[in-house]
Amino acid sequence: MIRFLGLLAFVYAIAVVAIAIKQPQNIWDMAKIRAFRKVLGEKGTVIFFYIWAAIFVGLGIWAFIAG
Repeated sequence: MIRFLGLLAFVYAIAVVAIAIKQPQNIWDMAKIRAFRKVLGEKGTVIFFYIWAAIFVGLGIWAFIAG
């Protein structure tokens, strides 16, 4: 079960990186991301997404090792 969560964390990380790279308009204009962009700026928001994805990659690796 924990390995499945690790796989899910990897898939989530890939989705976050894809959103950061492609910046689809319907997602990029969501209220929460608009707030991030207002506080962090465009580049800061993208960096935040990359860091968030890296955290979930680490979580996925941990889950695979622990499982």
